[in-house]
Amino acid sequence: MLLLATATFFPQPCLIKSDQRPIPVGEFLEDGENMRIPLGEKKFPRRVVLAGAALAGLLAFAATPRAFAHDYDDYGRCQRRIVKADHKLHEAIEHHGWNSRQAGHARHELHEARERCWNEHHRWWEEDAHRWHTDRDWDDHDHDRH
Repeated sequence: MLLLATATFFPQPCLIKSDQRPIPVGEFLEDGENMRIPLGEKKFPRRVVLAGAALAGLLAFAATPRAFAHDYDDYGRCQRRIVKADHKLHEAIEHHGWNSRQAGHARHELHEARERCWNEHHRWWEEDAHRWHTDRDWDDHDHDRH
C-alpha cells in the first residue's frame, strides 16, 4: 500500500511583494508620507492622571510626621548618653581609683548627662537600677559607695 504524502497545512501567500524593498528610517514613502507608528494617543491622558495620582499618594505618605517616634528617639538618646557616661565612670574608677582625676571628670560628665536629660524631658535614667526617675533626686557621688 502506497501512501501519498499530503501537507497538513496549506502554504499562505506571502504578503510582501517580491519587487518591494524595505524603507530605511527617515525616508519617505512613494506618496510622500513618513511611516508612523501609532503611539496610542488616547491612552496618554489616562497615563498622566495615573502618574499624577501615584505621585500625590507618594508625597502624602512621605510627608506624614512621625507621631511617637520623635519622643522615643529623644528618650533613647538621653538614656544612651547617661549609660555611656555611667560606664565611663565605672571604667575610670576601676582603672584609676575612686579619687582620681579621671574619675572626677567622669563624675562631672555623668552629672552633665543627667542635667541635660532633666532639662529636656524632666526625667533621667538611673543605669544601676535600670529605671527612669521623674524627680531631680540624683546623687552626684552615688558611685563613691561600694
